[in-house]
Amino acid sequence: MYATRLHSFGPAENLRYESVPDPVAGPGEVRIAVKAVGVHFIETLFRRGIPVGPHPVPELPATFGAEVAGVVESVGEGVDPGLTGLRVVSAGVTSGGYASLAVAPAGSVTVLPDGLDHGVAVAMSVTGVTTLGLLEAAPVTASDVVLVMAAAGGVGTLLVRHARRVGATVVGAAGGPAKVSRVRALGANLAVDYNTPGWTEIVKKASIVFDGVGGGLGREAFGLLEQGGRQVVYGQASGEWFRPAEEELKERDITSYDGIGHLLGRAGGLADLRRRALEAAAEGVLTPEVQAFPLAQAAAAHAALESRNTMGKVILVP
Repeated sequence: MYATRLHSFGPAENLRYESVPDPVAGPGEVRIAVKAVGVHFIETLFRRGIPVGPHPVPELPATFGAEVAGVVESVGEGVDPGLTGLRVVSAGVTSGGYASLAVAPAGSVTVLPDGLDHGVAVAMSVTGVTTLGLLEAAPVTASDVVLVMAAAGGVGTLLVRHARRVGATVVGAAGGPAKVSRVRALGANLAVDYNTPGWTEIVKKASIVFDGVGGGLGREAFGLLEQGGRQVVYGQASGEWFRPAEEELKERDITSYDGIGHLLGRAGGLADLRRRALEAAAEGVLTPEVQAFPLAQAAAAHAALESRNTMGKVILVP
């Protein structure tokens, strides 16, 4: 099979598309013929040799990619052979998903609804689950003014669409004219470029901020929250987290949610959220934006993510 692997830490160009041995499904595992694999910003950090939180850098050579959608090609010992031939998605790949074949625990796969595109399924498997988890932590109502940071990203586009669907007033903030235009097309009531000085004066105020950017922009977005508002932190596209001090939260009566912490500590796990996310996509209730690159061009996908020049969920297609 072919896979894109990393042999030395460094720039995106270090990712190498090459022929490697086929992985074999062991006991309790399935082998999936990959049709789409998700790419995450955190993988660009690992590629550079930067550990993230409790996650160490990978051993080399490394094949990134934990979430794939495709067709079960074979099963290991102890696995229901009825899974063979089914279209599935898994966010638990153990062999590396930047490949034409991938191995995952049988318990990690979810059968796809009929007709659901593989790329959309990958987007909803993690990005969609994240979105539903954030909305579970801080539900949006029609009376809210919602500021979505990184609104042209995978989670951001879904948040914009959901907030508009429930009748909220939605402000989508993104970087650059092309992304702002895309956010406006998604249905945001107001789309602003947060790379432009004075952007906060255009927005004025918000009752909820979904912050996937962090850093100085996260601080500026937080400053727009009205008394009693809610902040949901889920990303650091700027390269650093922004978390307000407890004293500031108390002074302004603002509730701050750790979106990723909520997901990781969620009672009962994420299986039900994953099913709901896939069903929402199949029914057209939540439709993700997907930007696809060929598997052989994984380096270009990483470079685009690092330059913040992508829209929606980035995937690779073998």
